[in-house]
Amino acid sequence: MAIYSHSKISAFETCPHQYKLRYIDKKKPEIPTTIEAFMGDIVHQALEDLYKRKKFRQRVSKASLIKFYRDLWKKNYSYDILIVKKGLSAENYRKMGEKFLSDYYDRMKPFEEMTILGLETQDKLTLKDGNQWHVRIDKLGCDNEGNYYVCDYKTNSRIKDQEEADEDRQLAMYSIWVKDKFKDVKSVKLVWHMLAFNKDIVSERTDEQLEKLQEDVLQKIKEIESATEFPTNVTALCDYCGFKVECPSFKHQAELEKIETVKQFKEDEGVKLVDKYSEIKTKLSELKKAEEEFRDNLIRYAKQFKVDVVYGSNQKCSVKEFEKIVLPEDKEEKEKFIRLLKDKGLWDEFSMINFMKLNSKVIKEEVDEDISEKLEKVKDFRLSLSRRRDVGDE
Repeated sequence: MAIYSHSKISAFETCPHQYKLRYIDKKKPEIPTTIEAFMGDIVHQALEDLYKRKKFRQRVSKASLIKFYRDLWKKNYSYDILIVKKGLSAENYRKMGEKFLSDYYDRMKPFEEMTILGLETQDKLTLKDGNQWHVRIDKLGCDNEGNYYVCDYKTNSRIKDQEEADEDRQLAMYSIWVKDKFKDVKSVKLVWHMLAFNKDIVSERTDEQLEKLQEDVLQKIKEIESATEFPTNVTALCDYCGFKVECPSFKHQAELEKIETVKQFKEDEGVKLVDKYSEIKTKLSELKKAEEEFRDNLIRYAKQFKVDVVYGSNQKCSVKEFEKIVLPEDKEEKEKFIRLLKDKGLWDEFSMINFMKLNSKVIKEEVDEDISEKLEKVKDFRLSLSRRRDVGDE
């Protein structure tokens, strides 16, 4: 049996290939710490220290909280921490973290909104299939009325809306663990402390919702464990992935970035192939457009001079007018027409298989086995050209 977590399943959902590299091949990502992640970690540690001291009835002033944060920042900060956003410095982020803590302190003091049961709580939840779910809660507490609170600190610059909170998997799975662990539970409140906005987003799930959630998680785990292929999924998140050097979608780019001269770049076999393929595709597109233009001109010429064959130097072009039918575009009228064909016994004769839809359903194993076994699965390639985002981008 394996241990799963929200981040582990999210990795598979985001990019199956990244999941394979990280969790199956056990490779370590080559990615520097970002300033956002560093600041978030220091803020978390400062708040953890605050509640630890409060647990022992120590007086915690806002000044001492900020001092702890500053000292921790100074001790751990290094100049290789990545700052992506232009125009911002490490000092800007340090001050942001200070404001998050200051606002939180003013809003939550004297910090007696709940009895703290655990800080950075870690445990395992056993799932119905025998696998385990990793539990890690920033702050776990309760009150005297059987209300439990699963709290998560967020330093994101984007606030979580209510709909997103109500669909969140991470804290909801923790609430299953809370209900299993504490028998006096009347409710489990899921709380996101959105520190950048100095407000909380709160959600709660019914037992029925949690049951469905766990079934969805089990289904996702089943999908992961039965997977035999782990394709890449290129998105904007790839810019922050630490496996780009080993990723089939970026490996060639990483090799090109090592080239020092333009001449060597242009001599790369892959570069030459793509450049030539792009040139051919462009010419084909231009020729297709020219073909349509000359087709229209020939039709106009034939109509003007009342001829149905136009002669050239070596070939002639026949221009014959013919009739064709156009199916109803309105959905309701189209369905009526199809029913009419079926009633007349003509549907089997005139209908066609929607190959693209059938192909998708068979590949996804969404059709009965007795249908799919009649079809042969073969490997093929699909080529598509797109602009390189790193060329000329700001």
